[in-house]
Amino acid sequence: MRRTESAPLRTSAGRVAGLGLAMLTIVASMMLWAQSSKLTSKPGLRVPSDVSWTEDTIALASGGSVVRGLILSRRCDRCHGGEGFSSRPTTPNLAGLDRLSFWKQLQDFRSGKRPSFIMQQVLQFVLPESDPDLAAYYSMLPTSSDPQDVREFPSAAPAAGHTTIAARLVSLGDGRRGIPPCQACHGPVAFVRGAPPLRAQNTGYILEQLEAFADASRANDINISMRSISAALTDEERRALAEYYGAGFGMNSAGATAAP
Repeated sequence: MRRTESAPLRTSAGRVAGLGLAMLTIVASMMLWAQSSKLTSKPGLRVPSDVSWTEDTIALASGGSVVRGLILSRRCDRCHGGEGFSSRPTTPNLAGLDRLSFWKQLQDFRSGKRPSFIMQQVLQFVLPESDPDLAAYYSMLPTSSDPQDVREFPSAAPAAGHTTIAARLVSLGDGRRGIPPCQACHGPVAFVRGAPPLRAQNTGYILEQLEAFADASRANDINISMRSISAALTDEERRALAEYYGAGFGMNSAGATAAP
């Protein structure tokens, strides 16, 4: 005698089969969508900085109060020194920095475009409206020597070979590799808006920043200028430049010291 399935059992099996078919349809659809997305999607653009040099931006960054900046700067003394010169070789000197480049870096720290755990913690207690005041104060601090101030700058003069390498790059650059003269953007021959002067900067700090630009761990340079230049430099050239500026050789035009 042939056994026949009961109606409830047949209904249950049908439901399972239908559910499995629906799941297969969903999975296939998701796979097709993912494949289509790979073909049509484009990688997101990374904006190096939220700062745009408009007339309003320049006026804002340039309109700070030196007196208010003096009061606010007490928060900065521990790391950057009472006269704007740090005693730590890898901490930047702030004395003599122009207002625009100083203000831009603060904006990049705030937005995370230039990562720094310490600076982002400090700036939590400084209002953004105070940034132009700090820029105004540090821009007017002298970069002349002070025997009573404990500072890292200037460091010892580099070896003759490194001086020659750096002087050539500072004054002439290297056109074959697309490297412009350093002094054409960072002074003293010329300055590019937002590019900080390097005439009184610490060796260790400059070297760290050149290396960070070279491996793109620092990427807040507009138009990728510093990342391109730093990546084109050799390790020895980056160190030679850091030593050159850190020794105070960037105070004057490098033309007189550049090798033929």
